[in-house]
Amino acid sequence: MKQVPAAGYPVPEVASHNSSGQLYVPVFTGTSREELDTLLGRYPTKMAALLPALWIVQRERGWVSDDAMAEVADVLELTPAYVKGVVTFYTMYHQHPVGKYFIQVCTTSPCGICGADDVVRAFLQHTRSSDLGVTSADGRYTVIEVECLGACGFPTPVMINEEFIESVTPGKVPDLLARLP
Repeated sequence: MKQVPAAGYPVPEVASHNSSGQLYVPVFTGTSREELDTLLGRYPTKMAALLPALWIVQRERGWVSDDAMAEVADVLELTPAYVKGVVTFYTMYHQHPVGKYFIQVCTTSPCGICGADDVVRAFLQHTRSSDLGVTSADGRYTVIEVECLGACGFPTPVMINEEFIESVTPGKVPDLLARLP
């Protein structure tokens, strides 16, 4: 790591090898680093910027790897264990690669009573995903069940990436998938 005197915190090199000997290219370079620097100016401590920093990693890489967690820890002056604890606590952070379209279907009791299991089956069938949490062979879809998306009055709610969709039925699934680029 290099020190940048003006900013006062480390900046990752262009690339380095992780403990397994694999090449790791840092996330926080160029515009991503500028974005993080702007965020850091909005918070009273570096730790306070942890969740947004993890969002940047996920946006840039599609998931948050152990190496990326270590980079975030280094940049924010936290321990890797602390960062991993946060990533594993929140279900919104992917800890492994997922499809281009990450589909979350609410299957809690109210939605279950209204047919959420059928919606899940429809998504698995129409995306040709073999099972929940397994990315489709074409790399486009990962379907999971989630606890409460907070729309119990409009079952079954679904999230496709960051798009929230209410009142999904099995019959609506093909049209929802057809409009994805």
